[in-house]
Amino acid sequence: MFNIGDKVVYPMHGAGIIEKIEEKNILGEKRKYYIMKIPIGEMKVMVPLDNIEEIGIRNVVSGNQIDMVWQLLKDTASDMPDNWNRRYRENMEKLKSGDIFEVAKVVRNLMLADREKGLSTGERKMLTNAKQILISELVLAKDLDENTVTELVNDAVFSLE
Repeated sequence: MFNIGDKVVYPMHGAGIIEKIEEKNILGEKRKYYIMKIPIGEMKVMVPLDNIEEIGIRNVVSGNQIDMVWQLLKDTASDMPDNWNRRYRENMEKLKSGDIFEVAKVVRNLMLADREKGLSTGERKMLTNAKQILISELVLAKDLDENTVTELVNDAVFSLE
């Protein structure tokens, strides 16, 4: 159970802050929802309390986990399938996991692939989404603004060049 003011991550959407807990009647069913504000894109999301574990809501990372994310971003790209369809599916599974380390790998690998040979439209969209998810969590974890974190992510990925 989370409380108002908690910083949490909603897989596939990013990190945000729980602003309210409300009871809503939707489609004739009364349920409690977290009302979560995601700072990037100023999006608000309603998350039903009764299935937060299924969704994979978790606390924002802190401390040495953040250091591990920066290290992952600085590593060389991991092996990815040559077949774009298989590569896309593998990356999508990593994003759906909600694991910041898996999201960081997707961001790093796609950024490096884009620099090297360019990305398909689908992979470019995936990179944009993955970066938003990663950056939103790092913004809340480090208490920095979006532009600063974006620069830090770009610098970390391209630090080997």
